[in-house]
Amino acid sequence: MRTLGLAVCLAALIAATPALAARCGGDFNSFVASMSAEAQAAGVSQAVTSQAFAGVTQDMAVLNFDRRQRYTFNKTFEQYVSTRVGAGRINGGRAMLQRNAALLSRIEAQFGVPRQILVAIWGLETDFGKGDMGKLPVIRTLTTLAHDCRRTELFQGELLAALKIVQRGDLPLREMIGAYAGEIGQTQFLPSSYIKYGVDFDGDGRVDLRHSVADVLASTANLLHTNGFKMGAPYGEGSANFEAMREWNHAMIYRKTIAYFADQLVGR
Repeated sequence: MRTLGLAVCLAALIAATPALAARCGGDFNSFVASMSAEAQAAGVSQAVTSQAFAGVTQDMAVLNFDRRQRYTFNKTFEQYVSTRVGAGRINGGRAMLQRNAALLSRIEAQFGVPRQILVAIWGLETDFGKGDMGKLPVIRTLTTLAHDCRRTELFQGELLAALKIVQRGDLPLREMIGAYAGEIGQTQFLPSSYIKYGVDFDGDGRVDLRHSVADVLASTANLLHTNGFKMGAPYGEGSANFEAMREWNHAMIYRKTIAYFADQLVGR
C-alpha cells in the first residue's frame, strides 16, 4: 500500500542515485548482460547473476502500472484515513502490541522508536504481515523498470541491491517476490533500504523481512532511528519526528495516517 507515496519517494531519490554503466532502452537482452557485468563488478557472484537473470523478460504489466502512477494523493486526509484505519485494524494492531510486547520493548530500548509507530506502519503496509506483500518476481520487476529510461539510474541501483540480498543469503531467489516497484516484505522495503537498514534481530544470521517479525520491526525501527526519530517526542504533523518519517514516506497524508493510527493504538 505504499505505492502512491512511494512514487513520491522514488522521484526524490533519483538525484541521489549514482550513475551506473548499463545503458537503458534498446535491446533488452543486451541490457541484462550489462547489468550482470555491473553486478559482478560490485561483488555479486556469477552464480547468483546467472540464476537471477536466467530467462528474465520484460514485464509490460509492471511498466504500464508504473507509467499510470500519480505522484500525489487525490484524497483528503479524512477520506484517506477512513479507508485505512478502521475499528478492525485498530483492534488487530492492539492485539499485535500485546502479542509482541517483549519484542517491542527490546526494540524500543535499542532504537528509540515507540512501538505504536512500528505497529501502525506494519498494519498499514501489509495488515501485520497477513496481507498482500506483492506477487511479482523482484528481479524481473526491477530489470523491467531499470531498462525503461525514465528512472533507469534509480532502478539500476535497486536491482543491484536486490541481487546483493540474494548474495548475502538473506532471501533465496524464489522468495524475492514483491510489489510493483520491487518492494519486499512485511513493511515493504525497497532493496536499497533492505541493505542499508535491515537488522538481523532474531539472531539467525540473516535479515529476513518476509518471515521474521523481529527482523521486520527492528529494521523498520532502525530506518526511523537512523533518520532522526526520537523516543518520547511528539510525532504529529510539524514535529521533528514527523519529518524523520519522510525517509519512510515523503507523502504528508501517509505520515499523518501513521501518526493517527499510532495514537489510536494507544488510546490517544
